[in-house]
Amino acid sequence: MTSFIQQVAAGVAARGLLRRGGRVLVAVSGGLDSMVLLHTLNSLAAARGWKLAVAHFNHQLRGRSSDRDETLVRKTVAALKLPLTVERADVKGFARSSGLSLEMAARKLRHEFLARTARAGRIPTLALAHHADDQVELFFLRLLRGAGGEGLAGMKWRSPSPMDKRITLVRPLLDRTKDELGEFARAAGIVFRTDATNLTRTMPRNRVRNELLPLLRAHYQPGLTKTVLRVMEIAGAEADLARELAAGWLAGRRPAFAGLPVAVQRRVVQTQLLALGLPVDFDLVEQLRLAPGQPVSVGLDLQAMRDSAGTVTLQSKPAAAEFNAETLEVSLSGRAGTVTFADTTIAWERIPAGKWTRPVPQPGREVFDADRVGTAVELRHWRAGDRFQPLGMKTPVKLQDLFTNARIPRDRRRGLLVAVARGEIFWVEGLRMAERFKLSATTKERLVWRWRRGD
Repeated sequence: MTSFIQQVAAGVAARGLLRRGGRVLVAVSGGLDSMVLLHTLNSLAAARGWKLAVAHFNHQLRGRSSDRDETLVRKTVAALKLPLTVERADVKGFARSSGLSLEMAARKLRHEFLARTARAGRIPTLALAHHADDQVELFFLRLLRGAGGEGLAGMKWRSPSPMDKRITLVRPLLDRTKDELGEFARAAGIVFRTDATNLTRTMPRNRVRNELLPLLRAHYQPGLTKTVLRVMEIAGAEADLARELAAGWLAGRRPAFAGLPVAVQRRVVQTQLLALGLPVDFDLVEQLRLAPGQPVSVGLDLQAMRDSAGTVTLQSKPAAAEFNAETLEVSLSGRAGTVTFADTTIAWERIPAGKWTRPVPQPGREVFDADRVGTAVELRHWRAGDRFQPLGMKTPVKLQDLFTNARIPRDRRRGLLVAVARGEIFWVEGLRMAERFKLSATTKERLVWRWRRGD
């Protein structure tokens, strides 16, 4: 028995991946990784009583080359005298009809086939040939997508099938590098097929494999694989801890949600969202975590909300309220004046500009260039489609987007007032003043604008 096989056997035993006398379905593509996996497990099977079967999925993506992969697998499995199941599928056609990328369509169809084959053969365990280099590639792919600790932990030695939780996926080669697999294949005379599409730059994984990782190894970290695997182990352990603490908190509801570490708060919210069948992303988790009692839209007719105790609930959106069409025309032709609109009192005053100074910000007060505002303004409520150019921004934006960014609850937005001059909004209650109406060195007269709610 070679040292490579001994190391794999030790890893399988230490992690309890395959039980003695168990039935195992081996996924074999015909490439280096899966052919090494097949020969390794077959070499160990007799002594451990494993009953192996093989499954091959022909994606039909490379024409005759895909057929040659299938032919090699058939010949190899026949020589080993193992049962084989083969299935073909039109992955390109499925990708078009389902709206999935080619990579995701292939993955879905392949996993469905493997789970179906395992069920038909009453085989509880499916062995996959992922190795250490796959882990490193996955780490950088997920890092670039902004994954959290659980995602950066990568693939596990064992995990449930994405298509059938009763089937366990095991990865006996997960700590072996691609170079180690290649050395073993050459020494053992293992024949395998090389997929030329792995060299193309069209898929993100290939660009990471063929461009980013060689660059990092050559110029930054020669021992990149070892370093990244260590980081993944640390991230995975910390993610597991956060998950366990969140599960314990959800079961016992102590201490108070606000007193939990941020990582556990996020996991508590995420766990509840998943239980509600909602897609989870960082922004949604953060909106709920940071704003108790504030509904967050999660679909056309649904909204989620977290209460102060930490419980996330799902509810139907209330019927949209009508926009308030009430308006008031106001003349600013005098030196000063006061007007009341809705439940808000606005006092305005025109004063000489004097020496140029930047006004000191005060709650309930703004100072505008009076000449730019003019003498006729309109007070009204926010309306659908309103646009506003806040101080410091180069172009106008939708008021709805500004309200969202400022975390102003939906039920408050329709009550906020705006002031319009010369067809342009120059003031929005509670937001920054408008860029075009700000004071400057050429301002001759200032318009001091004060407001308060109620008496």
